[in-house]
Amino acid sequence: MNTEPTPDPIRFDTKIAVLLREDLETWQRLNVTAFLVSGLGTQLPEVIGEPYEDADGVAYLPMLRQPVLVFEGTKETLTAAHTRSLSRALPRAVFTSDLFSTGNDRDNRAAVRAVGTAELDLVGLAVYGPRNAVDKVLKGARMHP
Repeated sequence: MNTEPTPDPIRFDTKIAVLLREDLETWQRLNVTAFLVSGLGTQLPEVIGEPYEDADGVAYLPMLRQPVLVFEGTKETLTAAHTRSLSRALPRAVFTSDLFSTGNDRDNRAAVRAVGTAELDLVGLAVYGPRNAVDKVLKGARMHP
């Protein structure tokens, strides 16, 4: 019988959230989410945990250190969240509808660069920051079912 005390759950003072446009198909939701969260670890090393290892000593890549909460909303909710993330200067990643028709990183970046901020046809947004700031950015969004 193990008598060691169970450690308290870890509570993060930050939040990682993805907001998806509600009219996306299932494959699009999964693809957009994967792309968006991949951007966070490249610029924010503090969101990445330690590498994994199984009981046989096989090593695995590290992943995000905290849960990613996924939300959905209308196009208007997404646009408003994007504007709020900019005004709060929170780290963010965007996915626009144009990226569904490109096939590589160079063309993806060119597609985003070709459109002004206010005209981006956003289908996804990832944001990271203090919990209360991220909650304010996501106002009007609902948890993904």
